[in-house]
Amino acid sequence: MSALEGRDPGYVATVLPLLKLAMKGYFRSTVRGMDNVPAGGALMVGNHSGGLLAMDVPIIAVSFAETFGASRPLHCLAHDMLFTGAAGPFFRKFGFVPATRENALEILRGGGVTIVFPGGDYDTFRPTFRANVVDFNGRTGYVRTALEAGVPILPVVSVGGQEAQLFLTRGQWIGRRAPWRKLLRTDLFPIGIGFPFGLMPAFPPNLPLPTKITTRVLEPVDPATVLGPDLDPADHVAAIDEIVRSRMQDAIDELARARRFPVLG
Repeated sequence: MSALEGRDPGYVATVLPLLKLAMKGYFRSTVRGMDNVPAGGALMVGNHSGGLLAMDVPIIAVSFAETFGASRPLHCLAHDMLFTGAAGPFFRKFGFVPATRENALEILRGGGVTIVFPGGDYDTFRPTFRANVVDFNGRTGYVRTALEAGVPILPVVSVGGQEAQLFLTRGQWIGRRAPWRKLLRTDLFPIGIGFPFGLMPAFPPNLPLPTKITTRVLEPVDPATVLGPDLDPADHVAAIDEIVRSRMQDAIDELARARRFPVLG
């Protein structure tokens, strides 16, 4: 089945009110800059926060649907684990697709919008003392995907999500030796402190605290325009990545300065 065929706009419209209640009620989420999303295809690139229960996607999805309607697709490139068992149909109907370059290109070339979190689990389990640091762990594949599809990169930043619990360590010294490493496709064994289990690994997850999450969609980055007409963007993946992360870090720093208290916002 095509990556574009799994999403069900009617299903999205039905689930949206409950999702909106959770995101705006429990997490008091606010999103600014959604009008920066262009009319055609775009690759949204975000920092990832909150551990196993990261709220980045549902918060952005609610705002996207409020702005453009449930009929305009927003796809999320996601880990294969999300599509196993009973959870698979739910995520596919909501627009999640397996995170492959082929799926991303199909969506983007078809004029769709998709969101990816280059830092993945490495980013979402970053220690609390680095809560407001953009860390993609050197991954630049998103730049190559945008270049190949011929679409702009749309940076998205958020603060507050990493305050859902206290993240102590990614636990890489354990994860690299763990027997489930290949099954879960991760080198991490994150450890944190939260409610109700206290100090423990991220499996099973503690319940997220009602932290206020603030999100901002930045202006699109057009690689060809940023680097100039006389330069070949394909030869400057690292430079484009640096520009994107720099703009994201500046925006996160600004949001963090406006935040008065942890969790409360």
